[in-house]
Amino acid sequence: MSHISNKNAYKMLEERINRFPQGAPPSKTLYKILSMLFTEKEAELVAMLPIKPFTLKTASQIWKMSEVETQNILEKLASKAIIMDIDFDGKKEYCLPPPMIGFFEFSLMRTRDDIDQKTLSELYYQYLNVEEDFIKDLFLGTETRFGKVFVQEGVLSRQNELEIMDYDRASNVIKEAKHIAVSMCFCRHKMQHLGENCDAPMETCITLGNTAHTLSKNGYARTIDASEGLDILNMAYEHNLVQCGENVRNGSVFMCNCCGCCCEGMLAVKKFGYMAPIQTTAFLPQVTDESCVGCGKCSKVCPIEAIKVDPITKKAKVDEGICLGCGVCVRNCPKKSIYLKHRGKEIITPANTTHRIVLQAIEKGQLSELLFDNKALFSHRAMAAVFSSILKLPPLKRAMASKQMKSVYLDKLLRDKE
Repeated sequence: MSHISNKNAYKMLEERINRFPQGAPPSKTLYKILSMLFTEKEAELVAMLPIKPFTLKTASQIWKMSEVETQNILEKLASKAIIMDIDFDGKKEYCLPPPMIGFFEFSLMRTRDDIDQKTLSELYYQYLNVEEDFIKDLFLGTETRFGKVFVQEGVLSRQNELEIMDYDRASNVIKEAKHIAVSMCFCRHKMQHLGENCDAPMETCITLGNTAHTLSKNGYARTIDASEGLDILNMAYEHNLVQCGENVRNGSVFMCNCCGCCCEGMLAVKKFGYMAPIQTTAFLPQVTDESCVGCGKCSKVCPIEAIKVDPITKKAKVDEGICLGCGVCVRNCPKKSIYLKHRGKEIITPANTTHRIVLQAIEKGQLSELLFDNKALFSHRAMAAVFSSILKLPPLKRAMASKQMKSVYLDKLLRDKE
């Protein structure tokens, strides 16, 4: 394998990352981040890997190395939480995770001596919070949102209980997960290194399913059971943290417990609230003016500043255009003057991660990257999952997929499904 210059290796890695729906806009700061996380050799090799999950044999063929040498490299990358090693039906597959809920966050989900986490935190702050291109792309780059908010279940009325879906209950997501793990909050850890300590608990970042299994196996998270997961959820409620998870109905891979001062999702809502960067809950808080005394407690605890006391009426007023419907204000109102009401509109949630990624790929014009990446060397299982998600799309989205592919074969599949 020919040697690639340092600059070209990281440039190739950057291009590889941006072939996935969740990319990373180029910048000098991104280059510095990648240089800290990946050696030159690692950048060169990872840049060649498929987008979808792949096997040891596939990586060996791509890298033109023996399977023994390839396995050693993959295991080292997994130990650095750069590559995820996942067991599917007794067979191991690998994948490069995206930056967020991926290798960016994994690098700060535990304390490490092998990397300068303070410098890395400063670079993350510059890239995520100052330059903003990455955050805009992450939260606003597609119509299908990456994340969604869970309502605090303790404030649901009997009527609300009838209106909420099981997949919108954080407790249910935790109970149904095959694997659960907890680790340090990337966002609060990052800000801690910048001298901005938050009083919210640090060990609150919950990962689920295969992601939880691989992170705990490699020392980046602590395995827990559902009971401890629910305890963490209740602790988060008490600290007025907002639960944000993957925008899917089944198989969610993460659940963040977000504060308003550090966490990227809440900061994105504060900056771009009217553009709905995160999928809201199905509810909105309503204020009962007759009992509201204008104490301002709700305003103080709202993580996105969506509720304030009107200076004239002295009553709490909700900005429904940005409100997430998390219910933090309801739980904190001393007069019980706030309650949740259904928004009255249907919220469409992707079935699973593959469905979400396919939708986002279509919306970004990147569907062909998912289907024919590296000459379709990735597994038949991955290909089948992508096609299955396409065939379940509504007609307009399927038409967009067909147009992007310009494929007679795919076009026939879509027509046969109708």
